[in-house]
Amino acid sequence: MKTEPRVVLNVGCGPKGRGHGFTGLGDWREVRMDIDPAVQPDVLGSMTDMATVASGTIDAIVSSHNIEHLYPHEVPLALAEFVRVLKADGMVLITCPDLQSVCARVARGELASPLYTSGAGPIAAIDILYGLRSAMAAGNLYMAHRCGFTLDVLANTLQACGFARCVGQVRPEQFDLWMLASKASLDDASLHQLAKRHLPF
Repeated sequence: MKTEPRVVLNVGCGPKGRGHGFTGLGDWREVRMDIDPAVQPDVLGSMTDMATVASGTIDAIVSSHNIEHLYPHEVPLALAEFVRVLKADGMVLITCPDLQSVCARVARGELASPLYTSGAGPIAAIDILYGLRSAMAAGNLYMAHRCGFTLDVLANTLQACGFARCVGQVRPEQFDLWMLASKASLDDASLHQLAKRHLPF
């Protein structure tokens, strides 16, 4: 008997073809959600109000570089929505800028100096802190950054908003952090097995 594929909700999916962290890991069906109709998501909506997604229907959520686009007071609203739509054994994978490594470079006087080159061109600390200047200058204000996290602050925020366990890592050379959080209270072995499968390093 064929089992139904597990559902991963790619929140803030961006353009089609962007990876969602579960590619090649078995039978997952991706549902794409974004606030921007231009990227043609499956579900149009905001992560702070996911009313079009039924409660307890999602196996996993991927939120790649969009939580920093919320205002600080909106973060608990979004995380409460994540908890609501996830199944009891669901999980979320969040990636976002790591303010600790970024601010270390700012403290060295490198606010506007290019730190690395992406597909969008050179990226400076000011772009990581406040949003990609070139995209915003072209009119895409969805790219503005309004809050930020360190690894410990994100873990504490997730747990305060209803996630039972978290495990994460920082990539200081990429100035980002990755956090996997489970809705269920997993034992250490199970949590680290999930991290091994879904964190990229």
